[in-house]
Amino acid sequence: MEEMGKEVMEPTEADIMGMCQDMLSKMFMYLTGKLTATSEDCKLLEHMNKLTNLKYQEMKDIAVNISRNLEDLNQKYAALQPYMEQITLIEEQMATLKQAAYKLDEYSEKL
Repeated sequence: MEEMGKEVMEPTEADIMGMCQDMLSKMFMYLTGKLTATSEDCKLLEHMNKLTNLKYQEMKDIAVNISRNLEDLNQKYAALQPYMEQITLIEEQMATLKQAAYKLDEYSEKL
């Protein structure tokens, strides 16, 4: 039986050098792509951090304004407190006066 096949030829040094250069070129492209993606991820994170920092600054400003307004309201409430106490006292006196008026009315009806 005759062998019907082709002989496997050993690659030449030029072939090996060409394949090595092709492999290195493709490896370089792969690593460049990976590094570019990593660099873009870092840029995105940096941008997100800047935006987050701005948002926190806005929130801080809002909190400062709320705190300032709350302090103003507390001062106004403290200034109104004596008047509120007077109103409470007047209400109590009115209730007492009303009871006295009812008693006087009952007494006058009996007469």
